[in-house]
Amino acid sequence: MNDRTQHPATAPALKLAAAEVERLIRAGLPLAERAGFAIERLEPGRAVVRLQYQPWMLRPGGTLAGPVLMTAADSAMYALVLAHLGPELLAVTADMNLHFLRKPKPADVLAEAHLLKLGRKLAVMRVELRSAGEDTLVAHVTGSYALPGRT
Repeated sequence: MNDRTQHPATAPALKLAAAEVERLIRAGLPLAERAGFAIERLEPGRAVVRLQYQPWMLRPGGTLAGPVLMTAADSAMYALVLAHLGPELLAVTADMNLHFLRKPKPADVLAEAHLLKLGRKLAVMRVELRSAGEDTLVAHVTGSYALPGRT
């Protein structure tokens, strides 16, 4: 954890448990069901989600397609937002910047999202993407979610 990541002791408390966040995401995003979306870990300031590898996720060259990695990152950020705000289903991705670092293996994707700032109108996060069973990053993501209706 670097000094810009919100320390768990100072991160806002969770308003939803992992099972409820997972249910909301699966109910609202049919792709989550198809991609085998699951929350591995959820704690203040941090969420780890998994997309279960399936052959349709491959692109030519035997690597996972970029949109699969983007889906993993966005799903992890959305899970983190929902966990901290409750069922704020109209929160939307405001931006996402993804740096592909190396070729991901045809394996489950793990996306670890960290809350950098939770403001009134915007949540800012970073996400590290890895192939399951590997320590090396396959992509690094920064992104934010617009939080409509919050006061």
